[in-house]
Amino acid sequence: MIYQTPGLIDYQETGKGPTVVLVPGSCSTGAAWRPVMAHWQGQFRCVTTSLLGYGGTAERRAADDTDIAHEREILESVIRRAGGPVHLVGHSFGGLTALAVALRGRVPLLSLTIAEAPAMEILKETGEQQHYGAFRNMSRAYSDAVMRGEADAIARMVDFYGGAGTFAAWPQRVRDYAIETTSANLLDWKSAYGFRLTPMSLATVKIPTLVIWGETSHPAVRQANDCLSRYIPRADRATIAGAAHFMIATHPKQFADLVARHVGQSGLGQSSLELAAAR
Repeated sequence: MIYQTPGLIDYQETGKGPTVVLVPGSCSTGAAWRPVMAHWQGQFRCVTTSLLGYGGTAERRAADDTDIAHEREILESVIRRAGGPVHLVGHSFGGLTALAVALRGRVPLLSLTIAEAPAMEILKETGEQQHYGAFRNMSRAYSDAVMRGEADAIARMVDFYGGAGTFAAWPQRVRDYAIETTSANLLDWKSAYGFRLTPMSLATVKIPTLVIWGETSHPAVRQANDCLSRYIPRADRATIAGAAHFMIATHPKQFADLVARHVGQSGLGQSSLELAAAR
């Protein structure tokens, strides 16, 4: 079934079973999850969406208003439309948005999975200046390249995540979509830098959480996600051997197996709203 919720937010669902809401990253739509979903073979009711400025989800941000609350609100709308407690899974900027939803605690979550979130601000808060600087240097060079009119400036960001040559190896249609959505991606980076994360705030996430990163991912990305796994109280961590940032495309089976195991272990627990009510 395919719907568009009020305000133009992508919403697609398929399958039966426990509800898993899948949030893609930048320059992606819900279609990015197809390789992972294929390995589940109908084991879950899968709900997919797109973040602001991608797919059919309308942009709501502006250059002077990039608060991650805009992303959080559209994802909360998707979760409410799905109905009932859900297992929330986010990749890349989708993972950061999923974390924002969990921190606010307005919708019922049974579990959270974060894969390679650009959680740079926890690096700054914990004194990881070298790794934080790696993010800053990349995003600054990327933004400068856009300002100079470099048509494929977004390749700088993609190769930071996936390694040199990643962008060039993508199919032409994928490269074209990334270039087409560069303006939305620049807003994503502003949103991420404006989203303050601290050990104290992460300690308020009480649901079972799985944090995943790739063995060959950029060291700054690995460190940021390691910090999330250390400061979220009920977090487990997992590394996918041989994988880098774009693991849901390159290592979908390994990713699917990790999430299925996490969902299975979390399915009988209390939702985030129930936990909040109990406190």
